[in-house]
Amino acid sequence: MAVGGVGSSLLLLSGVVVTVGLCRRLARRRLRSRPLLFAFLVEMFSTFQICACTNELSLLGNVEPKPHTALTLTYGFTVLHGLSLAGSTCNPCGTLQPMWGGGTSLRMGGLKIAAQFVAAVLARVFMHFIWSLEMAEPHLGALSQGCSSPMQTTEMQAFCIELLFSVVFQLAVLQAESVNPKYRVHLIALLITMLVYAGGNLTGAIFNPALAFSLHADCFYDKFLSYSLVYWLAPCLGPVSGNAELDLPTEKKDPECGHLGCSSHKSSGCRGRLGRYNTCGFYMG
Repeated sequence: MAVGGVGSSLLLLSGVVVTVGLCRRLARRRLRSRPLLFAFLVEMFSTFQICACTNELSLLGNVEPKPHTALTLTYGFTVLHGLSLAGSTCNPCGTLQPMWGGGTSLRMGGLKIAAQFVAAVLARVFMHFIWSLEMAEPHLGALSQGCSSPMQTTEMQAFCIELLFSVVFQLAVLQAESVNPKYRVHLIALLITMLVYAGGNLTGAIFNPALAFSLHADCFYDKFLSYSLVYWLAPCLGPVSGNAELDLPTEKKDPECGHLGCSSHKSSGCRGRLGRYNTCGFYMG
């Protein structure tokens, strides 16, 4: 693929990021008095950015040199998402964790999960529309691929890999709470890049149910049970396993963060600390 094709994709992604940023800012200014609608729209906009960017980046997996370009893009956009989507979860697993810990109500958690899946569908529809225009080299023939079959191993092995990655990621995020926020985002991005390199060729290393559905909806349609177990159930078990492993004391429980017990930080807020990093695992192969 020519460098010009990569440049056109990056230009498109820049437009998505800027547009989402403007929408989030507008929602903050106009909808503060309507917390449920505000929470739904901000979560939807943020998840839309994750899913739209990852759909486009999935077309760039064969850019030379391989896999250096793909891994560099993975790292770069993970950092970008972590910095630009502070306060958003963008992942049903990250939303379920504070719900289980009592830090988020069932109503608010359900609303955010609904927003995430709505955004996943909208991002897929939007990107497929852009691809149908075939204005850039990476988009040529993109719609004819159908199910890209990210699962390149047995269902049991794929389930264990996604579960393991989710647990490792969960524990790393919790342990990184003491790290300075400006360094933490890079550490988490590096971890995600390493997980993508280790298991991307086997399962995609997604560990985000909404993102998985946006990327591979055709596969869910063809093999719903297998894909729902690997890409929905396994990642959602990660936060539970991570919390059980750490066995955090109840006196550190914070009403904003469930079991995290973190202190507030101006640049991110407790609610976004876990979730905003629990969104970006993707493979571009």
